[in-house]
Amino acid sequence: MIPPFTQRQPATRLFAEELNATTHTFQESDEERAPVYGLTPTGIGINRVFVVGTLTETADVGNDSEYCQGKVFAASSPVYVYAGQYQPEAMAALRAAETPTYVAIVGKLRTYESGDRVNVAIEPESITEVDESTREAWVAEAAAQTSGRIEAFEAEEAPFGAQAQEEYGDDVGCFRQVPVVIEDNDPDQDNE
Repeated sequence: MIPPFTQRQPATRLFAEELNATTHTFQESDEERAPVYGLTPTGIGINRVFVVGTLTETADVGNDSEYCQGKVFAASSPVYVYAGQYQPEAMAALRAAETPTYVAIVGKLRTYESGDRVNVAIEPESITEVDESTREAWVAEAAAQTSGRIEAFEAEEAPFGAQAQEEYGDDVGCFRQVPVVIEDNDPDQDNE
């Protein structure tokens, strides 16, 4: 039997608003390779995420262009993606991408402190260019999963609901009405 901490964690579909609000992290075990989870405001622990959205910008950041940053709108807010030497395929995909374009990203949630604030980003395992129908399918799935998380949280059935309430409060209604049609970030729209 494979120990639980070596199994690949499932990738959760989250809109950028909930992903960016996931600023608290925890580990369920003291094992050396135990996964680090992000505690979402809706009360689940996430390690990996699956996001589909519009890649609007890319930039080489860091010293000697060792990191590449991407800005992806997954609903009405951006989420940032950082790929470095340990994600060479993802870094190459970001560098080669023409913006704006739809992309699918699977990666690990990462948090980092910047002054008195905690920022959230994705460390990508893969970045793939996709079409509009793939984005629309992801939006429908992400909306359904978000609705399910909100219902479980409100019914006090979320796996880490008490911890989420303590960390973020109990208002998750803002995630229910996330706008997902962003005209300004549509890669198929003429940008004249």
